[in-house]
Amino acid sequence: MNENQSLNDLYRKYSEGVLERKEFEGSVFQYILDNYRLFRLYPWTREQCSDFLSWLYPRLSRAVDLYHNVGSTFGAYISALVYWNAREYRSKMADHRITEYACWKARAEEMAVHNNEPEYGETITPGPEITGPVSNPRQILVLILKSYCFLSDEFLARVSPAVGMAPEELKEMIGELRKVRIKREDDIRLLRERIHNQYYRCICFEQRLRAASEGTAFYEKMQGRLERAKLRFESMKKRLAGYRLEASNREIAAVLRLKKGSVDSSLYVLKSKWKDMIV
Repeated sequence: MNENQSLNDLYRKYSEGVLERKEFEGSVFQYILDNYRLFRLYPWTREQCSDFLSWLYPRLSRAVDLYHNVGSTFGAYISALVYWNAREYRSKMADHRITEYACWKARAEEMAVHNNEPEYGETITPGPEITGPVSNPRQILVLILKSYCFLSDEFLARVSPAVGMAPEELKEMIGELRKVRIKREDDIRLLRERIHNQYYRCICFEQRLRAASEGTAFYEKMQGRLERAKLRFESMKKRLAGYRLEASNREIAAVLRLKKGSVDSSLYVLKSKWKDMIV
């Protein structure tokens, strides 16, 4: 082949000392780039071939040291090197595209469905005084603790006489519930990150499955991985759906040093009273 003859001439000049090592390697690099179609790199553009040769250059340099003029010419040796490394490069680039696609798709999905929870600070304007059918201090206290993340210090000062407690005592109880919430928020954040990573894996497995040939061992392997990854992904989503940021009745009971049934009963009575009022 023509490229073999030219590469052979370059190697002969290098071995005779006409070309220095750096100039020789540069000439080989340039020749392959100028004649990339002759090296079966024709599906690529010149720019893509330049990227490939830049990736190949360290191997090309090592190949010069490993070449011995036994059995094949330098041109045939370099042609084989380019051909087999081009196959590896295509495979790596395909994996890179799959990974990049999966990453962006996962991020886009997360951004599309992510809604920040409203934050309630100390500057929230308090509501009206508590009026109506609620006269039991315990019921009022349970209701306050159930709604603790929506309440300001000013509101607590106004409502504390209704439960016979100092505002500082109410704040201390609410502080305990907030500590539990912070821990739960950390658990939710970590679980969301794991779900995102699992979703990313599902996309990668799905893309690799599409690229594989049906009936091959690799296809069967990717199909099994994808099925297991999807099952785990759904399981993690169900677990996340079970998390709640508001205080549970059990947590309120622990703060009040009561049985959970007492808190359940108080909330049930309140719900019944307000239901009767609405009707």
